[in-house]
Amino acid sequence: MTGAAEKSQTRGPSRAKGQETAARVREAALKRFAASGYAAVSMREIASDVGVRPGALYNHFPTKQDILKDLMLSHMADLLNAWDTCDLAEDMDPLERFVRFHIRYHLEKADEVFIAYMELRNLEPDNFDVVETERSRYEAILSDILAQGAAAGRYAVANARVATRAIIAMLTGIPNWYREGGHLSKQDIEALYLELVRKAVAPDTTPSLTGDRMT
Repeated sequence: MTGAAEKSQTRGPSRAKGQETAARVREAALKRFAASGYAAVSMREIASDVGVRPGALYNHFPTKQDILKDLMLSHMADLLNAWDTCDLAEDMDPLERFVRFHIRYHLEKADEVFIAYMELRNLEPDNFDVVETERSRYEAILSDILAQGAAAGRYAVANARVATRAIIAMLTGIPNWYREGGHLSKQDIEALYLELVRKAVAPDTTPSLTGDRMT
């Protein structure tokens, strides 16, 4: 066996172990940030949860800020991939499809959602810009749906981007209060919020009274 081959075989298990440790760091940080907030968590606490010395974390993430950025970018990558591969019917009304997808995905990712939205303020400017670019990609999906629907007369939307952010903020807030076993099922939540969104963008069909007024 050549020296290069020996190094390659040695590197394989080492790389796999490193990836496993990095995944455990992400998981520990996710739980800590969601429970206590980013600012209150130390690298020492994360290392303790993982079962490694604090110095070992720096082999994977140079700073706590790098962990936060990684968690947010991972969340956005998973979200965009889930949208691309979601099993909701392609012929479903586009707005309904987006609302149902968003609610279902986010209800299963409460910790990730909390961090992705509540900890934006703790991102350093350069990291914020990177994360915001990925968030804009997701927002563009709904903005396009609203803009096309408005052009076709199905929706009344003065500004698609503003409407998008208002709708996403409303839908993303569900995991903050929803709990399994309550009086509303996930299906109930979907139906109620879908109706709210539809009403928010519905065109005004009230007939004009101009010319019908009594003299």
